[in-house]
Amino acid sequence: MARMIGPVCRLCRREGAKLYLKGDRCYASEKCAFDRRPYPPGQHGKGRIKVSEYAKRLREKQKVRRVYGILEAQFRRYFAEAAGRKGVTGENLLQILESRLDNVVYRMGLAVTRADARQLVRHNHIRVNGRRVNIPSYSVRPGSTVALCAKSAEIPRVQKAMEAAKSRDRAPWIEMAPDGRSGVYKAAPARSELEAIQPVEIDEQLVVEFYSR
Repeated sequence: MARMIGPVCRLCRREGAKLYLKGDRCYASEKCAFDRRPYPPGQHGKGRIKVSEYAKRLREKQKVRRVYGILEAQFRRYFAEAAGRKGVTGENLLQILESRLDNVVYRMGLAVTRADARQLVRHNHIRVNGRRVNIPSYSVRPGSTVALCAKSAEIPRVQKAMEAAKSRDRAPWIEMAPDGRSGVYKAAPARSELEAIQPVEIDEQLVVEFYSR
């Protein structure tokens, strides 16, 4: 499976916004590369570049894709699926992305980043409705129960993530159990619910315009 193995802080600098790809490090300004160098990487990063309308749409599409950690071909398929559904295409796209298993695990607070959540899924630490599922792109249906395996709760990285999640806003569309190890995906999130907890500002309409050109 293809994946990004380079320095992810360059992605934040390239998109001109914090994408929160490294968890707690992104909240510490003295360690965050974007806070220290808020301009695109490369020798021409500080230069003035006129941004066209096409470039704005492209950068927004790239930002959304990188926030959720998805490759271009798969992201395009998600857009085609969203366009075929009833309702607003941009909101449909975000709901599809939020229903991915790795994203649900991240929203539950079992991982500090979506990359960590993806690894938990791939390594068979997650159950959906009592069955092990190791496919990060698995689409979680409303009413499904997503749970962390009992022994997996002893992993230090998972314990750290669960502790950090206590001080942050939880996703209201996921009903967590008292022990914080499992939750029920109640329904696809509304756009207003995403705005309340999403640290990265997303303009999904620009993504729709990019693919509709």
